[in-house]
Amino acid sequence: MAKKSAFEELCGMAREIALLHSCGAVLGWDQETYLPPKAVEYRAAQLSLLSAKAHALVTGRRFRGLLEKAVAEWGSDKSPDSVRTEANLREWTHQVDRAARIPTALVAQESALTARAKHAWSEARRRSDFASFAPYLRDIVGLARRKAALWGFEEEPYDALLSGYERGAKTRTVAVLFETLQPRVAEIARKAVERSRARPRVERGGKYPVERQKILNEEIARDIGFDFHAGRIDTTAHPFCTTLGPADVRLTTRYEERDFTSSLFGVLHEAGHGLYEQGLVAADYGLPTGEAVSLGIHESQSRLWENHVGRSVEFWQKWYPRAVELFPCLKRVELEAFLAELNRAEFSFIRVEADEATYDLHIFLRFDVERRLVSGELEVEEVPRAWAEGFEALFGVVPSGDAQGCLQDIHWSMGGIGYFATYTLGNVNAAQLFESARRERAVAAGLKEGRYGPLLEWLRNRVHQPGSRYFPQDLMVRATGRATDPKPYLAHLRRRFLGS
Repeated sequence: MAKKSAFEELCGMAREIALLHSCGAVLGWDQETYLPPKAVEYRAAQLSLLSAKAHALVTGRRFRGLLEKAVAEWGSDKSPDSVRTEANLREWTHQVDRAARIPTALVAQESALTARAKHAWSEARRRSDFASFAPYLRDIVGLARRKAALWGFEEEPYDALLSGYERGAKTRTVAVLFETLQPRVAEIARKAVERSRARPRVERGGKYPVERQKILNEEIARDIGFDFHAGRIDTTAHPFCTTLGPADVRLTTRYEERDFTSSLFGVLHEAGHGLYEQGLVAADYGLPTGEAVSLGIHESQSRLWENHVGRSVEFWQKWYPRAVELFPCLKRVELEAFLAELNRAEFSFIRVEADEATYDLHIFLRFDVERRLVSGELEVEEVPRAWAEGFEALFGVVPSGDAQGCLQDIHWSMGGIGYFATYTLGNVNAAQLFESARRERAVAAGLKEGRYGPLLEWLRNRVHQPGSRYFPQDLMVRATGRATDPKPYLAHLRRRFLGS
């Protein structure tokens, strides 16, 4: 039997580490769906142990030694698969460097803290009581600042956190993009809201039984390509998608009996994430080439299927008859009126309920608040006030309480500081990718006829299967011919909401 190369041994260790992470993912999924409240403390200990073990392996002498040997061996490798090898070694080097700067004890501490914080956030949000969550957020922000200092940064601490979600991104670059977008998006949003207010509302009230919503959601998710032999849909308070293994992708949504589109668009959004995960190279699970490249690219997939596909005329020409069949109260609503109501623009306090025209205003606010928290310009106790002031400046109204304001999202309780900017990056990338995909005759014809296979195949080839072989901006160039560009996104918003 031939002796394994250092790279092959490294792949074996990486897959072992992935097993630990996947075990943690199962426990995390269970915590968000079925875990009884009294089990939170023990779950925190379980997650802390797994994260510490995985961190110790990736920063340990054996993994680092194998990485050094593999890099030396690769220097003379001229095989056809050298691009894959190079990408994995590049990303492992980056990951080991970041991980080695963080003590294992800090990793365990953060894992336990966030497990408790998620439960505390849920309770605080239910009571609209930021003060009860503030101690947890203070500790989470403190850990984020400490990690940023340990990782190091060129310009500001937020750089170190943002780059953990968006490889190669700089806070300054994102800030410049947002400064370009904000006045244009704000103008589109204002005009879209005015146009919607001038149009009579379409009453599509009625009862939409949850069991029938589940039927429609599954049929649509299956039709766009989600593989239910390698995934499922469950119920949770805050919809998400998580991967528990190479053939185990979990989607979640929440239901409202007065509005079936709430759960449906939650499923379309999370199915977009799920299609990306199911489209990665399964044989490379646990390796960087088997992982999504960034959250800005990941979010592009969810927003593409949710908005560019799911809110289109062609989509509902296919699916509205089935919706009417399942929900007879829709019989009195014509398709054109349904679509007009579906794409109505109005200022909303809740990000996940926001329409396309106003959605990014929520992200601009969160990015600003988060950046100031990390820099120390804003203290945790000042967050509700800063949120209210920022919201009023962007939307013209003030949230009635913390649940409508700074407590509405789960991300801070998860330790996801540096995350929010990727939502708008995802919107911009989605429009650009969709524009490029539709230039393909087969994709355009498929969308017109309600066939989504050609679009999914285009995304599989250009976005999903490369995994992390390329940096996010390199992937965008390869897929569309240029780096992330806001023009297609602004044009999409104008067409949909202003008819121009």
